[in-house]
Amino acid sequence: MYMAYGWPQVIPLESGLCPTSEQIIYLKAINRLLLVVSPSHIELWSSSQHKVRLGKYKRDSNSLHREGENLQAVWSPDAKLIAVLTSSFFLHVFKVQFTEKRIQIGGKQPSGLFLATISLLHSEQVPFVNKDLTMSNIVCDNKHMLLGLSNGSLYMISWKAEFCGGFEIDFCHASSTLDEKAYYLNNGLSAKPSILQLELSLSLRLLFVLYSDGKLVLCTVSKKGLKHAELIKFENWVGSGDAVCASVASEQQLLAVGTRRGVVELYDLAESASLLRSVSLYDWGYSVDDTGPVSCIAWTPDNSAFAAGWKSRGLTVWSVSGCRLMSSIRQIGLSASSPMVKRNQDCKYEPLMGGTSLIQWDEYGYRLYAVEEGSSERILAFSFGKCCLNRGVSGTTYVRQVIYGEDRLLVVQSEDTNELKFLHLNLPVSYISQNWPVLNVVASKDGMYLAVAGLHGLILYDIRSKKWRMFGDVTQEQQIQCKGLLWMGKLIVVCNYVESSNSYELLFYPRYHLDQSSLLCRKPLLAKPIVMDIYEDYILVTYRPFDVHIFHVKLSGELTTSTIPDLQLSTVRELSIMTAKSHPAAMRFIPDQLPREYISNNCISSSSDLLTREPARCLILRANGELSLLDLDDGRERELTDSVELFWVTCGQSEEKTNLIEEVSWLDYGHRGMQVWYPSPGVDPFKQEDFLQLDPELEFDREVYPLGLLPNAGVVVGVCQRMSFSACTEFPCFEPSPQAQTILHCLLRHLLQRDKSEEALRLAQLSAEKPHFSHCLEWLLFTVFDAEISRQNANKNQMSVLRSDTKFSLLERTCDLIKNFPEYLDVVVSVARKTDGRHWADLFSAAGRSTELFEECFQRRWYRTAACYILVIAKLEGPAVSQYCALRLLQATLDESLYELAGELVRFLLRSGREYEYASTDSDKLSLSPRFLGYFLFPSSYRRQPLDPKSTSFKEQSAHVASVENILESHASYLMLGKELSKLVAFVKGTQFDLVEYLQRERYGSARLENFSSGLELIGQKLQMGTLQSRLDAEFLLAHMCSVKFKEWIVVLATLLRRSEIFENFLREQVLFDIFRYDMRLWKAYSVTLQSQSAFAEYHDLLESLEEKLSSIPSMEEMQ
Repeated sequence: MYMAYGWPQVIPLESGLCPTSEQIIYLKAINRLLLVVSPSHIELWSSSQHKVRLGKYKRDSNSLHREGENLQAVWSPDAKLIAVLTSSFFLHVFKVQFTEKRIQIGGKQPSGLFLATISLLHSEQVPFVNKDLTMSNIVCDNKHMLLGLSNGSLYMISWKAEFCGGFEIDFCHASSTLDEKAYYLNNGLSAKPSILQLELSLSLRLLFVLYSDGKLVLCTVSKKGLKHAELIKFENWVGSGDAVCASVASEQQLLAVGTRRGVVELYDLAESASLLRSVSLYDWGYSVDDTGPVSCIAWTPDNSAFAAGWKSRGLTVWSVSGCRLMSSIRQIGLSASSPMVKRNQDCKYEPLMGGTSLIQWDEYGYRLYAVEEGSSERILAFSFGKCCLNRGVSGTTYVRQVIYGEDRLLVVQSEDTNELKFLHLNLPVSYISQNWPVLNVVASKDGMYLAVAGLHGLILYDIRSKKWRMFGDVTQEQQIQCKGLLWMGKLIVVCNYVESSNSYELLFYPRYHLDQSSLLCRKPLLAKPIVMDIYEDYILVTYRPFDVHIFHVKLSGELTTSTIPDLQLSTVRELSIMTAKSHPAAMRFIPDQLPREYISNNCISSSSDLLTREPARCLILRANGELSLLDLDDGRERELTDSVELFWVTCGQSEEKTNLIEEVSWLDYGHRGMQVWYPSPGVDPFKQEDFLQLDPELEFDREVYPLGLLPNAGVVVGVCQRMSFSACTEFPCFEPSPQAQTILHCLLRHLLQRDKSEEALRLAQLSAEKPHFSHCLEWLLFTVFDAEISRQNANKNQMSVLRSDTKFSLLERTCDLIKNFPEYLDVVVSVARKTDGRHWADLFSAAGRSTELFEECFQRRWYRTAACYILVIAKLEGPAVSQYCALRLLQATLDESLYELAGELVRFLLRSGREYEYASTDSDKLSLSPRFLGYFLFPSSYRRQPLDPKSTSFKEQSAHVASVENILESHASYLMLGKELSKLVAFVKGTQFDLVEYLQRERYGSARLENFSSGLELIGQKLQMGTLQSRLDAEFLLAHMCSVKFKEWIVVLATLLRRSEIFENFLREQVLFDIFRYDMRLWKAYSVTLQSQSAFAEYHDLLESLEEKLSSIPSMEEMQ
């Protein structure tokens, strides 16, 4: 699959002679060349490693005035001829020739690039010049060109500039419905809409004709191509009637149709052009009003993904399954209306902000060229890397996730699954400069070695030592044209193409030495292989149409740097399968799965014949996405599923004890998401209906594409796109970001379903230290419990039968498994909060009584978890029990200074009596709230009400409310006596305790200050006034003390705050007048106290300020 990386590159174009249409009209990449046709000139660029202009043809002003601007163009398949139709209906045929003038790029080695000349061969006026027609694009084969006209007809022209005449598609003799025929027949041929686009697939012998009214026609063509116009026959109508563009994927037999609605529709041409699926940016918050209609579509060279551009904004790359791989449009949010992002003045905007007019992939899929709507000055080139999909002749392990670009590797560093990241690994310049681009990458079984092959030769990389190994002899390297790579233990197997004899062979090299002298074996192949695979000592080679050969490799001797062992290859099986299905895209051996306990009990070593015996089955992934199982003994093939893009065979691939996926046979990914396949314990171990496919729990985000597995962590590693913006660049940087998704809960559930509780416990213990283990346990219990609820709802008449078997139910076994881990108490109550309260009785009948679980949390001092059980207890055991538990928990949380949690318990207790029934009803509706008590249970208007024992509701609930009041007042007295004022503030804020009323009652009790000097010193030490939070706490207490006119505290707190303005403010309220003006003795005592002790020297400036303000008071009175 394809992921964008790096910054988009800009290819500058020459400016034209100011034509009326400032728009590039044609863009095409063939044979490492890029052709760009503008209204006034033609440019030929290299699309290889070095992007340079090789040649150009520029028309003069007289030619433009006489013959019109370039309007449509097409490039011959052999890249030797270019045909251009002008706005004045002139046909120009150009010839492309390369000179002997080599372009010097730099470095020691020659570049291999030569200058080209573009010369005019023919210039003729077309016969329909006087008919006032417009033209569609042009399609071609090696001999002829075909274009559509605005009168609904097609016109044929040869590459020799011979005009073969026009013709119309005959709808009268088609096998379509009467309504479809009548659409054009009733309006007459003259009323037929104009043709907007033609799309040709010579391999499928199909021609698609798109009309201006949005209707798309599928026609068949002759085996000989476009030569015989009379053999172009109407077959079917395709699409929903609002098509604006189309592109065909010949290898996958898919048709992508862009619509006016901004949606791309995929049609299966192998199934009568039926609709497969639709993709759009609707779910990412962008509608057709933001992007406009689809303007262009281009498939990747291997047809596994396609790019779609929109008329008004941006482009996106999708996989066939509908995964969004790349998008130039910034993601604002999912399923939300997102406004268009405007360019800012710094030009830091997204690419193709003005829309996309043309897009084209290079022949390797490493570059996506795009032209912005209305632009004729530049082309944007987006760099892409490919994911190793285990297809074709190359195979790789799933434990090492690699994306490879044209000259680099992006390797996932998975040592820490908490933080996966990509390592950019640049290939040696000495190799890639001569063998560009990278064509094959394969990782060894343990993921510690990488084999990389370019145009010629191959190189190896040791991940541990971080060193490359290459051929010492460049001549030997150039003799190898690698078409596929496979690892066989310490050997690297190369599928080599011998150009001199047009044949293929297998080469076996040891990984420690790449040289002809170390070649262990050379095995000629019968033909070009289409699929290869290796398991242990067996090699599978498949030829067209479907001939399977299996070889056994016997290595005699030690494989060391000092000795060269003898390698013998013998054929052990040949199978020829006759089928009408599409050809295989990948095949993988399926080894027999032997349980670990069976191996240990029977003393079987990993090297025994039983473990390494020839596999009797293999998986087949066909080009159309069909996954099937092939029995190699009798040749029977059994279909499993369809719409699969990739799969990983996991059974028998690892002997490590920490492998968490040994029970899995394989995993596959497609438009349904991820599916896990397990062997059935029945007689037929691979019967389709006996498989358990767990796709609901493994739905990948449609932005994350899976790359591989980490078996020791039990996670699937995927990749998604991120964009970073910089002030110094015009465009953002595209950054692939690895993501991890656990499958542990699926594996545990599978084992429990098969009544393998001991194996499940052992697997869970291996995973206990892995990231997200608690989350996996929670998902395990939730999915099991949710399935139990669904079964009960679907079969209510058998409710009693289901409940009678709960002792042996999957839910019971799941709870027994999770009880072995300390996360159990959190997991159970978390699952309860995610489910309907009406089903809690079923959950806790298996998990244990809610009061017992609460008590265990309480004894472990897990008070937050214990608080979550309060509502469950209220629901299952009644309000009295829940109130008792809440009171105990309230006292404990106060002792631990957990005041926010204590406040939630207070609010629960105040309401759990009179309004309990109401609260229970609400709890069922709000069971997914993140705050279990307080915010979860009560309206916000009630939460802010302080304790009011005089209120009616307080008196009605005096029994348990009095207990709450006593607990709170006791704790307040404890804090006040110890002068723990910061805790007191937190306590008041968390529990909404009425501090004013308490201070009024306790003025001469626990709140009394015995001595000003000692009180000032003690409170200063407790509050630590150097911090902002302490000053805020002092302000909070001062406000409350002022409200009750507690002058001792006012003086102390105001002094600590050094806030002389506080005194000035309170002068207006006649508070401190009574303290200092009418009690000068108090003022003198206050002044003497602060002046007499050296510890209070910091307050001397405060005294001076106060004395100045107090001395001015008499004069203010006289003025009054």
